[in-house]
Amino acid sequence: MLNVQSVSKSYGNLGVLFDVSLSIPVGQAVGIVGPNGAGKTTLLSVVNGTEPVSSGSVLFHGNDVTKAGAEERSRAGIGRTFQIPRPFSHMSVFENALAGASFGGGLRGREAQLAAIDALEKSDMMQFANVRAGSLSLLARKRLELARALSTQPKLLLLDEIAGGLTEAECDSLIVTIRELKNSGITIVWIEHVVQALVAVVDRLVCLASGTIIQDGEPKEVLQSEEVLSVYMGTGI
Repeated sequence: MLNVQSVSKSYGNLGVLFDVSLSIPVGQAVGIVGPNGAGKTTLLSVVNGTEPVSSGSVLFHGNDVTKAGAEERSRAGIGRTFQIPRPFSHMSVFENALAGASFGGGLRGREAQLAAIDALEKSDMMQFANVRAGSLSLLARKRLELARALSTQPKLLLLDEIAGGLTEAECDSLIVTIRELKNSGITIVWIEHVVQALVAVVDRLVCLASGTIIQDGEPKEVLQSEEVLSVYMGTGI
């Protein structure tokens, strides 16, 4: 489904990603870990088109989308959440999801409404449909961020630290939701510092450090790697 081929990304003289290659098949859930500054969020940004690559290419379902913008990629089936939820605070939860379906998904009328309702159901937010988004708790804002991404009807869902800041119980409830999305057939790439959440869902773990992939494989094997322990996990989990 997704092929990142020899991608590098620099901001002026500052290099962030260096010759990163990553292939993800349909239906797989992949977790990405690494220390702060490793380039994890930048990698998601070059996949969903919010940041252009400096070199290399991005292919989605065999089509070269390297020069496509975020809107075009969203409508092609790449959805994304962001680390800090920024809902339209004055609008209702349903209106936020509808905006995602309309502008991110390119849907109109009844089709957009049905996509928004489906997204709220999948993210467990229907009970808040008429609530003003600015009054939501952190967990509900995280779920709304997820709903807005789902309203675009993605085939590939990019999650950026969606569990960050949540309590253990809140995190557990979110794991259930994301596992259900995976089981529904959505391909997932998930950046997360809450490693226990990742290993409860993902099939595969990738570790980034200093802009390069240092390990890619079965989660337990990656987490037990001496290189991963030294650059990211410290003394272990």
